[in-house]
Amino acid sequence: MRLYSTHSRQLEELPLPPGPIRIYVCGPTVYQRIHVGNARPFVISMWLRGWLLERGYDVTLVENITDINDRIYDAAPGASAKLAEDASRWYIEDTDDLGLGRPDHEPKATETIPEIVDLIEELVARDLAYEADGDVYYRVARFPEYGQLSGQRPDQVEEQEPNPRKEDPRDFALWKATKEGEDTSWDSPWGRGRPGWHIECSAMAEKYLGPVFEIHGGGLDLVFPHHENEIAQSRGAGREFARLWMHNGMLEFTGEKMSKSLGNVVSLREAIDEWGRETLLMLFLGAHWRKPMDFSQETLEAAKARAEGFREMFRSPSQDGGSWEQLLEALDDDFNTPQALAVMHEWRDHDLLRRGLDLFGLGSLAETDEAPAELHDLALRRAEARGGGDFDSADRIRAEIEEAGWDVRDVAGDPGYQLVPRR
Repeated sequence: MRLYSTHSRQLEELPLPPGPIRIYVCGPTVYQRIHVGNARPFVISMWLRGWLLERGYDVTLVENITDINDRIYDAAPGASAKLAEDASRWYIEDTDDLGLGRPDHEPKATETIPEIVDLIEELVARDLAYEADGDVYYRVARFPEYGQLSGQRPDQVEEQEPNPRKEDPRDFALWKATKEGEDTSWDSPWGRGRPGWHIECSAMAEKYLGPVFEIHGGGLDLVFPHHENEIAQSRGAGREFARLWMHNGMLEFTGEKMSKSLGNVVSLREAIDEWGRETLLMLFLGAHWRKPMDFSQETLEAAKARAEGFREMFRSPSQDGGSWEQLLEALDDDFNTPQALAVMHEWRDHDLLRRGLDLFGLGSLAETDEAPAELHDLALRRAEARGGGDFDSADRIRAEIEEAGWDVRDVAGDPGYQLVPRR
């Protein structure tokens, strides 16, 4: 199986099954309900884990929850811990409703403070970090590989966190001293404070996956500075860290990137309530993981129609044709879900199609509803009325069936009709 790596800028071969394949994916910063764009890394990682398991790999998926962050403190001054707890719960509830299961581990930054402090102390001991009035900063100039992931030259890197006490404007925070109004902090060799964002993920990845692992994932917006800084921290501390970097494309809202800062967001909760999980998953399935994905009324309507198209396949007789190898070829080639979707559209074998859809949490499309017996009686009476030329009675019976929430369709063969739920 091959996957594109942002670091090498080419397709990389995964080791042969059983691997292992260890995956770390950056999860959300929890200060409000996540938007649909935040859900894309979750969906892709859960699908990828499922496919690797299908292929016979030993897989471990870790997806963190960032519950210590400036955004949380800014959103709830004096009550950041309560907000982080609530928003973590919302995140679990909303992603649960996608029906894809959970990662193997979902660590929180608040649960990893000892490991974070230990890693910072190691960087200080290696002279890669220094303390400044209770803050601790990473020395970017001491890490020659800095910028290789994002393509930025070290001399072009702009200041990430302004502070006149820093030795170099490019240096970034590993530990932040407690500020007035902040309600949560922890002890450290440098005084009370809290970790910086980037060191949290370096520590959580190592805690659950060890000093080297196969895949690191996240949104394209995390390449710089977050993932660039993770590499500097972990490799600076002597760890090989991630071997392959997957960055999914952004969700675009009417052509513009969906983001909380732009204010053009639709929460995952709102999207599920309005469109349903199957439509959303079909929308994700139709876009290649590392390409932008348009989120609009038009694309959602198209995804809904595709989902209904698969339901229709299961209402028709199963036929021979197609092969699992077609799907294997598509997904083993950079996890090409749009090609996989095209392959499944050609299948008419119900068992094969159900197996394919199950990989993406869409096996429910095979669960065709069965109409109550009384509606079948009405449909037979309607067919008899039509056969006898009594079209007024046939129309009245059709209306009665529709009021019950079903459509009746005329088809060839016995019994001559099909009952389909109205959607």
